[in-house]
Amino acid sequence: MSKNASFEEIGEVLRQYDSFAVVSHVRPDGDAIGSILALGHALEGLGKKVRYLNEDGCPESLEFLPGSELVEVSSEAKDVEIEVAITLDTAAHTRVGESSLAAISGAKVLINIDHHISNPGYGDLNLIDDKSPATGQIIYDLLTALDLPISEISRDSIYVAVSTDTGSFQYPGTTQRTYEMAADLVARGLNVGEINSLTYDSQPYRKVELLRSLLNTLERSVDEKLVWWELHNETKERLGLIDDDTEGMIDFIRSVKGVVVAVFFEELDGGKIRVSMRSKDRRVNASEICGIFGGGGHALAAGIRMPGPIEDAREKVLAELRKTIEQL
Repeated sequence: MSKNASFEEIGEVLRQYDSFAVVSHVRPDGDAIGSILALGHALEGLGKKVRYLNEDGCPESLEFLPGSELVEVSSEAKDVEIEVAITLDTAAHTRVGESSLAAISGAKVLINIDHHISNPGYGDLNLIDDKSPATGQIIYDLLTALDLPISEISRDSIYVAVSTDTGSFQYPGTTQRTYEMAADLVARGLNVGEINSLTYDSQPYRKVELLRSLLNTLERSVDEKLVWWELHNETKERLGLIDDDTEGMIDFIRSVKGVVVAVFFEELDGGKIRVSMRSKDRRVNASEICGIFGGGGHALAAGIRMPGPIEDAREKVLAELRKTIEQL
């Protein structure tokens, strides 16, 4: 990993150039969308021209965020003429997607801001803090360190970014700094009750149907330390699911008492399998295990895109997990 840039070095680039694209990973979550909205709107506050790009656009579940209508589907974005591209919450450069890569290919400078330990530092300037619980918190620290404007859009987006990536401030990576940040956002006018309701209490009914279907596939190892379930294309078609609907589903089985690792296997178009992994014990490093199959992420939360069929992917991943769990 290349050396991290300082806030001041990144600030120099933000002030020097006039046109920017902020872009995040495919199948974006709250941290991805929240981070691009927060930083992008701060740049607009400096009078910069900003394009907000994502391979898949803004998920339905995050459309309540002010400014979400600015997020363009990269393949539909026209005349993206920018000087600086900033990737956010994206551990691997290719994870922004082919259309996003094409859209930002003309940038003079690439800035990479992320919190994944597996990020190799692919930018011209890199700001990677794997101790931060969310990229949104890094954006907050950057904006406050540089005394950049935090508008209502940036404020709310930072909160949603961090809240969703920390399990509503519950996961082990949550720090004193995280709570101090949240308190400052409240002091800036954040309505916690309203935004939490919009984030967590406004789910489409098809997600309930999805949970019911997934529970029918739930399996558990003999020692009860490993649980997994799987989602097939047939189920997605039958329930009319969109990609966003699976967000957070793995956390339900992760919460089972005695479970050390939870895994979610999902069929994708083209024969690929998406694997989401959550560990509750740092001795079972999810990022390292996913790395065996070309994936990565955090010690307690990581993922893979691997060849199918789903049965083969499941057995390969579970075999590695069983070997690790047996050594505990």
